Amino acid sequence: MLSIDREAGPATAIAAIPAALALAARRPGLATVLAALPAGVALFFRDPERTPDHAAVPADEVRSPADGKVMYAGPGQPDVAPEGEWNQVSIFLSAFDVHMNRAPFGGRVTEVEFRPGKWLAAYKHESAYLNERSDITVEQEVDGEVRRVHFRQIVGLMARRVVTRVQVGDVLHTGQRIGLMKFGSRMDVFVPPHVPLSVRKGDRVVAGETVLARWPGMP
Repeated sequence: MLSIDREAGPATAIAAIPAALALAARRPGLATVLAALPAGVALFFRDPERTPDHAAVPADEVRSPADGKVMYAGPGQPDVAPEGEWNQVSIFLSAFDVHMNRAPFGGRVTEVEFRPGKWLAAYKHESAYLNERSDITVEQEVDGEVRRVHFRQIVGLMARRVVTRVQVGDVLHTGQRIGLMKFGSRMDVFVPPHVPLSVRKGDRVVAGETVLARWPGMP
């Protein structure tokens, strides 16, 4: 089932103004054409249901937090990855991708930090540390081992706002909706270096469904 996120309201209303003005000017043909604009804006905020909405996800899986294309998959990049050693997956979301973001890993939220910044194109390397973004860390204890996954919502050239709907102390399940980014953006996911990645550059990924990494020991 497809639904539209509540963030669509203001943007769709603004996009409908040209059509309304055309109607006021008694130009119904033009108004009909212009009506495609608010319809397109509303579709940007589409929120389809995904597998994790109805099924449990294996505890060892790290799944994609966003729809899009893998720009990078490998060791944590300098100036991009958090302090320490990590494996990194960077996903680019075009304006045509679903922009609802989901938790890549279940557990307790231990960090949520919003950082203001620039609006560089999200496919540029420096966008990861110069653009406006929100950093989130989730931890889960399994058999005495603390498993930590860090992920980052990053705005792009067109996206000008990050919407983060989680806070420190929240307990998330893998695939749970955690917010969205508006109009083309990027998401980075960081896992410990001993956790092998399951995707590579150029892969298309689907939020809540594509496995990005899997903790060692998974059958």
